[in-house]
Amino acid sequence: MDSTTRLKLIKKVGKKFNAKLKRNQRVRKTETSSYDRYNINHYTDASRYAEEYYGDRYRQTTRLDYDWD
Repeated sequence: MDSTTRLKLIKKVGKKFNAKLKRNQRVRKTETSSYDRYNINHYTDASRYAEEYYGDRYRQTTRLDYDWD
Protein backbone atom coordinates (compact mmCIF):
# COMPACT_ATOMS: atom_id res chain seq x y z
CA MET A 1 0.00 0.00 0.00
CA ASP A 2 1.54 3.26 -1.05
CA SER A 3 1.16 6.52 0.83
CA THR A 4 -1.50 8.07 -1.44
CA THR A 5 -3.77 5.04 -1.10
CA ARG A 6 -3.23 5.04 2.63
CA LEU A 7 -4.10 8.76 2.91
CA LYS A 8 -7.27 8.24 0.85
CA LEU A 9 -8.29 5.39 3.14
CA ILE A 10 -7.63 7.51 6.25
CA LYS A 11 -9.70 10.35 4.78
CA LYS A 12 -12.59 7.99 3.95
CA VAL A 13 -12.61 6.41 7.41
CA GLY A 14 -12.32 9.85 9.04
CA LYS A 15 -15.39 11.14 7.15
CA LYS A 16 -17.39 8.10 8.24
CA PHE A 17 -16.29 8.51 11.85
CA ASN A 18 -17.10 12.24 11.92
CA ALA A 19 -20.53 11.60 10.40
CA LYS A 20 -21.23 9.05 13.13
CA LEU A 21 -20.17 11.50 15.85
CA LYS A 22 -22.42 14.23 14.45
CA ARG A 23 -25.35 11.84 14.26
CA ASN A 24 -24.85 10.70 17.86
CA GLN A 25 -24.71 14.30 19.10
CA ARG A 26 -27.90 15.16 17.20
CA VAL A 27 -29.72 12.12 18.61
CA ARG A 28 -28.54 12.89 22.14
CA LYS A 29 -29.92 16.45 21.88
CA THR A 30 -33.35 15.23 20.74
CA GLU A 31 -33.52 12.58 23.46
CA THR A 32 -32.86 14.99 26.29
CA SER A 33 -35.06 17.84 25.05
CA SER A 34 -38.29 15.95 25.74
CA TYR A 35 -37.28 13.68 28.58
CA ASP A 36 -40.64 13.20 30.30
CA ARG A 37 -42.34 12.06 27.11
CA TYR A 38 -40.10 9.00 26.95
CA ASN A 39 -39.52 8.45 30.66
CA ILE A 40 -41.27 5.24 31.61
CA ASN A 41 -41.12 6.17 35.30
CA HIS A 42 -43.06 9.39 34.80
CA TYR A 43 -46.68 9.02 35.95
CA THR A 44 -48.92 11.19 33.79
CA ASP A 45 -52.18 11.10 35.73
CA ALA A 46 -51.31 12.55 39.12
CA SER A 47 -54.79 12.50 40.61
CA ARG A 48 -55.35 8.86 39.68
CA TYR A 49 -51.92 7.95 41.10
CA ALA A 50 -52.70 9.74 44.36
CA GLU A 51 -56.10 8.08 44.62
CA GLU A 52 -54.69 4.65 43.89
CA TYR A 53 -51.69 4.76 46.24
CA TYR A 54 -52.69 7.22 48.95
CA GLY A 55 -56.50 6.93 49.01
CA ASP A 56 -57.86 8.35 52.30
CA ARG A 57 -54.95 10.71 52.87
CA TYR A 58 -55.44 12.15 49.36
CA ARG A 59 -59.17 12.70 49.92
CA GLN A 60 -58.60 14.37 53.29
CA THR A 61 -56.08 16.77 51.78
CA THR A 62 -58.14 17.68 48.72
CA ARG A 63 -61.28 18.12 50.85
CA LEU A 64 -59.52 20.89 52.75
CA ASP A 65 -58.39 22.45 49.49
CA TYR A 66 -61.94 22.58 48.17
CA ASP A 67 -63.29 24.05 51.44
CA TRP A 68 -60.71 26.80 51.24
CA ASP A 69 -62.31 28.33 48.13
